This record gives sequence, structure tokens and C-alpha cells, in this order.
Amino acid sequence: MNAPFQQRNAKVNATLYLFAFFHLNIAFSSIEEEQRGEVINRCYWPLLDLAASHGPIGIEITGFTLEEIARLDPEWVGRARALIACGKVELIGSGYAQMIGPLVPARVTEENLKIGNEIYQRHLGHVPKLALINEQAYSAGLVGLYLDAGYRAILMDWDNPGSQHPEWAPETRYLPQAAIGSDGRSIDLLWTSTVAFQKLQRFAHGDIGLQDYVDYIRTQRAKTERALCLYASDAEIFDFRPGRYKTEEKIAGTGEWNRVGQAVARLAQQHDFSLVAPSEALRLRDIRDAGQKLHLETAACPVPVKKQRKYALARWAVTGRDDIGVNAACQRIHDGLVAHDGDAASWKELCYLWSSDFRTHITESRWTKFCARLRDAERRWAIAPAVPALKPQGGSVESRYVDIETPILKARLDRRRGLAIESLQFAGHHAAAVGGLRHGHFDDIALQADWYTGDCVFEAPGEHKVTDLEWCKARVWKDAQGNTIAFARIETALGPIEKTLRFDAREPRVDFDIHVDWKEWGRGALRLGHFTLLPGLFEWTKLSLTTHNGGKEKETFSLNGHAVDHGGAVSFLVSSSHGIGMTEGWAELGDEKSRVRIEVDRATAPLLGLLTHKRASGSVFCQLQLSALELDETRKPHAYANGPRRFRFGIRAA
Repeated sequence: MNAPFQQRNAKVNATLYLFAFFHLNIAFSSIEEEQRGEVINRCYWPLLDLAASHGPIGIEITGFTLEEIARLDPEWVGRARALIACGKVELIGSGYAQMIGPLVPARVTEENLKIGNEIYQRHLGHVPKLALINEQAYSAGLVGLYLDAGYRAILMDWDNPGSQHPEWAPETRYLPQAAIGSDGRSIDLLWTSTVAFQKLQRFAHGDIGLQDYVDYIRTQRAKTERALCLYASDAEIFDFRPGRYKTEEKIAGTGEWNRVGQAVARLAQQHDFSLVAPSEALRLRDIRDAGQKLHLETAACPVPVKKQRKYALARWAVTGRDDIGVNAACQRIHDGLVAHDGDAASWKELCYLWSSDFRTHITESRWTKFCARLRDAERRWAIAPAVPALKPQGGSVESRYVDIETPILKARLDRRRGLAIESLQFAGHHAAAVGGLRHGHFDDIALQADWYTGDCVFEAPGEHKVTDLEWCKARVWKDAQGNTIAFARIETALGPIEKTLRFDAREPRVDFDIHVDWKEWGRGALRLGHFTLLPGLFEWTKLSLTTHNGGKEKETFSLNGHAVDHGGAVSFLVSSSHGIGMTEGWAELGDEKSRVRIEVDRATAPLLGLLTHKRASGSVFCQLQLSALELDETRKPHAYANGPRRFRFGIRAA
């Protein structure tokens, strides 16, 4: 059925090269373990039949899924291996588990890709060179990790990176390109299309007719050759319903896999289409507008992800049942494995535990099993963070403002605002770096509010804000090392917040230790720190943000000319739009001369970074928030560990 790959000299009726691949993940969050045999029969076997009849078809599969299929139905593995050998199936890599690379330390992704390749070789006799970025959550830091794992090309969603780069030529989306990594190396890139794969889903589910579907594909043709990814999503949604939504479509009477086959067969009959294996589309990289080396990321969108904007990075970081709790446990296990040179089995278990599927629509029974397995792994391998237990000392402070000065910093705290930092200046800086901005500082009405540093704010839909910006009783004392400690307890409508600030006597740094003792952790957003840059120290046109988003190499984003609002709500249901992973525990802000570093104790709570950067009336508003909780449709409060929450972070001169 497949026309040979043609020479690229057509001027009229140019060929549209079509490819498709199906994502196999038997750990899909809303599939119960006892349903896995049914998924193999209803979804995975028909996929092999589709490939045998209409291939080449791409199959992207996690190592965990492949091992589970081998355990439950080894005949499927044998058939897949044979279809790969004869070219009917192209294997696309994923790693052992489906995890969010920009949220985990680089070592974890390295191990995940390595273990996945070993499983592919063992069961299928083949190691793929083309990979799908898990959940298509991309960062520049991941490029080098995939290259070092042996991959030569990746598949990535077009829509989100494309929307951030209006300067890209229109043909960019239809041609293979190259993604530039944070280490300067680049990897070949094929685009997937959200609209295209949803069109095939709609046809398979009976929402649109076959001719309507073919007509849509025909609109993607041009006078020059193009490539289009027909499908790049789950295999488990055809002829099977996991039962996640009350509004799920009924299974089409004629069989949805049969309808997929009809669509592919009809496209193959068209003389101006050519169905090819996914990697074959890379052969278009030498024509005009192809093969460009692109930065997919921007300051406004440092980690582009798949599909609609509800798929923000927070989805796997600080939502779900208790994402931040389980991610902290995984970080503690990671720290233990690094410190004690963990073996292959322990790293494999950590990759499983860091899977994205446990952080979204996980079922009640699987959540219970997961928590027990995570606790067992913690007992075996985790290193608990060295967290000091501080007992409040010293006398109460009576004045509104608390002035603190050490040989290397000076600060003013506002007791009327829960010990928010009015100003903080480090030695070597000619002015304060962070602090508060009074109401009316900006002419822009959207920014005409009081802005603080070091405060806590919880917002829930339809409810008043809960903050620590209240009069508080405060104590200040010096510890045995000469550090100055400030402590306050603030009563809120949800329960008390206790905050301890430690002003170091030897280093230019301030550490925060926040205890939040609330009985209910509902649906809302909890943001901490709110580190607000002050005018006077920084040259606004030279500001940049530097951090790690899952890679070995740091990533730097110039902020000049960029409007950034990571914490801006997508809708009433989704409270943030973007974020930074801070996977090495820090992010830096500043210009070429003066910089501050915000640090997070990830083993206590791996907070998500949310940057805001806006020009206003000749000035700039620049603030980095640390999110402990966000809202989206996966949020279903259920704590991994009961009791008060603790968040530890700090700021220092970089």
C-alpha cells in the first residue's frame, strides 16, 4: 500500500507524506490492573492487525508496558517482534516508565531511558532511534539525555511551541527540524499535531464521516512536499473505555479499530498521499524551511507540553491527589540512591514510582497500592532531609518593623504583614534586591496592589484569599552560630501558619521554614515566597532567569522584551499555565552584575517555580513564586502522609 518515497522536485500536486504512531501505556492512570488483559485484547492486538494490513505504523511503548504484556500475553510480543523485523511496525522509544523529564533530576531520566532500551532489546530485539518525549513535556535540558541514550530524533507536539514562535515560517510545522539543547547539541525533530490526531479519534468514535476526515487531511497539502503526523496518542481509547469520565462516548457499533483501518486504507488510495514510517519523514529535512535548529522553549513557555493548555507543568508537580507529597518522597529516594550507589533494580523501582500516571486520574485502589509501594521504597532507600527542629526563643517584638543586620546582609520585616520582607540587601549589592512594593508603585491598574516578599497565599474558587499577611506576634533571637532567627505564628481561617526566617551570619542568605497546619487541603492554589525584585539594583533590560528543567546543563532565559505569567490561570478549572521544574533545587534571577538565587529543599517539598515578568510605565514587575499546590481537573485531595506540611526554601546572593 505504501508508495515509495519520492524525489523532492515536485512543483505541482506535491506529495503529502503521512505517518502515524500509537502510544501504549498499560499503566494508564484510570485503568485498573485487572483490566490489563482486556486492554491487550481489545486495543493492542487490533493495533498489530492494523500494522500488518496497513503498515508501516509506529508503536511507542513504555518498557513497563512491554514487560506487562510479556507476562500476560507473550504471543503479542512475538508478533510485534516479527512485524518490527519485516518493517510493518516502527518501534518508538519512551523509556521504562512514562515520567515528566522536566520535573525529575537528570539521573532519573538517564536511568529511565537506559532501562527502557534494555527491555526493548530483550523482548523485541531492537533498540529504537526515535523517541516520544513523555507527555510531550519538553525542555532543552532533555536533548542531551536523549542523545546520550542513543536516540537520534524525537517527536514533539507542534501547537504549543509553535504558538510561542510567530517568527517561524509557516512551513516549519510540516517539516522535520532540529531542537537545540541546553548543552548546545541538537537532535532531529518531527512534529505531531493535536488537531490531526483528534480528527482521527473523532472519525473512529463516529463523530465525523470518512469523507469529512479525508477532506480535512487534503487541506494539509501544498505545492511543496510536507509531512503530517496522522495520529500521536493513546491506543487504549479505541474499542475500550476506562470509565474515567461520565461523558465518555459509547463504542461505535462497527468497531473503532475497524474504522481506523478504513481511514488509513482510504488515505492510502489517494495518489497525492504517501504513507510512510515515522522516521522516513526525516528524509524531508534537506528541503527549504526544513532542518532548522530551533529553540522550542521560551521564557514565557519554558516547558511546552502536549495538547490543550490544561496540560500545564503543574499537572504532574502540584495537583493530583498529593503530587507534591509523592514527588518529595521520590526525591528522598533519589538522594539515597545517589548517596549509596543504588543498583539497577532500585533505580528501576524509582522510575516506576515517578511515573506520571500516579499523579493524575489514578483510581482509588491503585492509589492505595502505590502509596504502600512508595512507603516501602522510602524505608529501603530514602535519605530524610536534615531539617532542624527549632523551638521559638527570645522576647516578643513590639514595633511594627523588625530590622535585622549582620556583617553580610540587612533586612526589614513587617510584623503587620506576617513578617513579610520589606527589603533585603546583601553585601556587595548597592541596593536591596527583593522586598515589597507599595500600592500605587505602578501606574498599570493590573499591578496597583501591595506586593510582598516571603508571604503565603492560598486561593480557592469562589472563596476569599487565605494569607499570612496579618498582624503577628514575633520573636527574634540569635542562635549558637550567631545567625539571627525570626519566628511568627499567624492564625488563618484554615489553620495556623508558622514561619521561621534564618538570617545567616556568614553567608549572604536567608532561609525560610514554613509549617502549614491545616486539617483540610482542598482544591485551590497555595503559593509561597513571592520573591519580588526591587528597582535600584537591577538593570531591567538585562534580566534573565537561569535554572534546570530536568537536564544536566542549566537553561538561561533572557527576559528583556518578554511578557511572562507562568501563574496566570488558564480557566476557572486550571490555575496556572506554565512553570519551571527547578530540578537541581534552584533558580537565579538578575542581570549581568547582580543576581539572586532562590533555593528549594526538594526532599521536603519540590515546589514549582512560577515567574511573572511584565513591563509597566517604564519599569518592570518581576516576581518568582513557589507553588505548593495548584488546581486542575486531576485534583482529588488525598494525602500521602497525614499531618502538617512543611516547606523549606531560601534566597541568597548568587
